[in-house]
Amino acid sequence: MSNDSHILGLLPSRLKEARRQQGLSLDAVAKLSGVSRSMVSQIERGESSPTIATLWNLTKALQVDFAGLLEESTTADRIEVLRDGQVPTIENRGEGCSIRILSPPEDAGKHEIYDIHFAPDGELDSNPHTRGAREQLSVIDGCVDITSGEATQRLGAGDTARYAADVTHCIRAVGGPARVFLVVRDA
Repeated sequence: MSNDSHILGLLPSRLKEARRQQGLSLDAVAKLSGVSRSMVSQIERGESSPTIATLWNLTKALQVDFAGLLEESTTADRIEVLRDGQVPTIENRGEGCSIRILSPPEDAGKHEIYDIHFAPDGELDSNPHTRGAREQLSVIDGCVDITSGEATQRLGAGDTARYAADVTHCIRAVGGPARVFLVVRDA
């Protein structure tokens, strides 16, 4: 098999993988790219080879690098690193807490991961998330009170709690500073 044929053989699965990573349907890709839904489907199944213009429109819609899409290596042999100083932080939410966002932006609203530092008596009050949403919180340092709806529990370092996040809920540091690792998962 020639190198060109090999690259064309990889293209369908790479495009389909990129579409799924973006959480897009065939219809959504068609609307974003201007390429018909049936053509996108045929390309993903390897039944049609796209023109350069069509491929360019698809890569723009899927927000993927044109050259990277055709590279030999796969994403399985890559490690994406976000250095400490590059981690996005929210300072103006809650009182006396700093929230570091550890999950990738494309996971927002689905599966979010946070590293939260609380000053003494700092707290983070949250309105209900979408129906069925759950949170899992592990205490790294200090002590916190977790309130979910009418229920409250006190957790210390090493403790983990799982609770409903589709009701009003709150995390509050007790007796000093605290640090927690929080995973938010929407239903």
